[in-house]
Amino acid sequence: MLYWLAQWMEFEGIFNLVRYQTARAGATILTTLFIGLLIGPRFIAMLRVRQGKGQPIREDGPQTHLAKRGTPTMGGLMILVSLFLGLVLWMDLSNPFVWACLAVTAGFGIIGFLDDYDKISKNSHKGVSGKTRLALEFLVAGVASWIIVSQINTYLYVPFVSDQAIPLGPFYYVFAAVVIVGAGNAVNLTDGLDGLAIMPVIIASGTFAIIAYLVGRVDYSAYLGIPHVPGAGELAIFCAAIMGAGLAFLWFNAPPAAVFMGDTGSLALGGALGAIAVASHHEVVLAIVGGLFVFEALSVIIQVFWFKRTGKRIFRMAPIHHHFEQMGWSESTVVVRFWIVSITLALIGLATLKLR
Repeated sequence: MLYWLAQWMEFEGIFNLVRYQTARAGATILTTLFIGLLIGPRFIAMLRVRQGKGQPIREDGPQTHLAKRGTPTMGGLMILVSLFLGLVLWMDLSNPFVWACLAVTAGFGIIGFLDDYDKISKNSHKGVSGKTRLALEFLVAGVASWIIVSQINTYLYVPFVSDQAIPLGPFYYVFAAVVIVGAGNAVNLTDGLDGLAIMPVIIASGTFAIIAYLVGRVDYSAYLGIPHVPGAGELAIFCAAIMGAGLAFLWFNAPPAAVFMGDTGSLALGGALGAIAVASHHEVVLAIVGGLFVFEALSVIIQVFWFKRTGKRIFRMAPIHHHFEQMGWSESTVVVRFWIVSITLALIGLATLKLR
């Protein structure tokens, strides 16, 4: 909205600032942070009244989690409201990448909302069936992949190596959808402790804000030897919106959490990161930057596979953050140490831009 207004004013005077993506990214962080902090208290109060018992807590989980009964979930709605308002204000909505990422964020948010609603209404942690969820996720991711691939080539670029790419051809559509769905579910599995998922999401978003900006600049991408994607720089503002909305949510989700993100937020934010990675042609780097999410997802896959084959568990409990809790780590210790891992992985991911 403000970008169109500035464009109509031909970027004269103070409107010239709106021309620059870096200025709009900074303004977006502040806008979404302010909106999130403003609506947070009333939003949480509304959720508490409407949900009654709050998010169902697993009886077979860590016993310390039983004290969290009554905490409302679907806090992801608060994130999405502030996120979308910030984007409408500051983004260039004529950019196809923006609409692809918006489609994933909104679509995955709706799927997560339906899952959360089913859990609350039935007072069960099962929610919508896994097959139904995956089918809907791949449908949304498929549409977004089609929009994105219409703007980019179908090469998979290899980090740490200059001018090396694997031509995937039509298979790239499937690959892109898998990246988006995988990212959404990986973040969803990580969301199990107060503040655990949202801070790594903020860190990954900050990292990809830098990547998207550099990829969108022909001069910087040529200097660094990374693929140039015209228009991708606008996604730096999308990442900034996630950061601001995420920080506002963390204010209320910090231990002891006043609200849980729920699948509404975790699926939407994870899917958004996946779509941004595809649009910026840094899918492999997402696996590095979001290595914590990958590790969490792998721990579940390994645990289920091994238990079905042998009847034994490799981890005391999956996802992996529960394993460390069962080892005696306090919840805050697990969360802070996992944040440290996320920061380290983000730095390694940024290093791939230069080490080629």
